[in-house]
Amino acid sequence: MSAEDRLNELGLELPATYTPVATYVPAKRVGDLLFLSGQGPRLADGSHHVGKVGAEVTVAEAYEHAKLVGLGLLAAIKAAAGDLDKVEIVKLLGMVNATPDFTQQPEVINGCSDLLVAVLGERGRHARSAVGMGSLPNGMTVEIEAIVRILP
Repeated sequence: MSAEDRLNELGLELPATYTPVATYVPAKRVGDLLFLSGQGPRLADGSHHVGKVGAEVTVAEAYEHAKLVGLGLLAAIKAAAGDLDKVEIVKLLGMVNATPDFTQQPEVINGCSDLLVAVLGERGRHARSAVGMGSLPNGMTVEIEAIVRILP
């Protein structure tokens, strides 16, 4: 089953890709590697989910925010590589805007990781870091960047 079929089966669709608001590109290809800039949980109107996880945002809510970021990353991958069936996720760096005592960053970033495996199967399994941050741009709850290998 193709990645597009899995998305349909899950009732999900890829969002529109975004245009950066600063001096960077959404993705940079070097050889067979694709480096994706960090993305936040973007809503349809272009705004983001905001707040501190461990205070006004629950782990379950932040998990869903990370899942939303995963869809954005898949959209960026498709735009850069052309075909989700010809990529594998190598590494994620997941950052959580959290209170100082928050320790459940891995559970939050699982939202993205679980989505990538659901859509890409074994090609979605990856190495990962999940860390807490004192703040993230515009107060967003999570930001995730990725390294992807484009298969021959």
